[in-house]
Amino acid sequence: MPGEPPPDYLLADQVGHLLRRANQRHLALFQGIFGEGEPTAMQFAALVTLWREGPLSQNLLGRQLAMDPPTVKGVVARLMARGLVTRQRDPADARLLRIAPTPAALAMLPGLVEKARAVTAATLAPLSREEASRLVALLRRLA
Repeated sequence: MPGEPPPDYLLADQVGHLLRRANQRHLALFQGIFGEGEPTAMQFAALVTLWREGPLSQNLLGRQLAMDPPTVKGVVARLMARGLVTRQRDPADARLLRIAPTPAALAMLPGLVEKARAVTAATLAPLSREEASRLVALLRRLA
C-alpha cells in the first residue's frame, strides 16, 4: 500500500460524510412517520411545491427542487401513476405542459404537511431550539 493514510483526515469528521449521515437519518424518520403508501420525500417536495406555486413546467419544478431532469421525470411519472398530478397544456402557450396537483393530492396535502412538521421535529430533536435554528440558518447559507 503506497504510504499511510494521513492521521489528520478522518472520514467521520468530514462535512460531506456528516451531511450524508444526517440526511440518511432524516429520510429514515420521514419514511417511518409517513409510512407505506404515502409519497416519498421527493414526491412530497414536488407536491408541496406545486401546491404553493401552482402548475409548473417539469423543467421549472426540477429547478426549484434542485432535481436533475431524469429524477424529476421519474418523480412526476410516479405521482401521475398514483393519480396525484396531471399534465395540463399551458393556456398561454399550448406547446408547454404544466404539472398540476389533482384534487386527491390537494385533499391529502394538509395532513402530509403535518407529518412533515413531525419529521422536522424528530430530525432536530437532539438539538436545543437555539441549535436547531442555527443549523437551519447555516444549511440555508450552504444550500
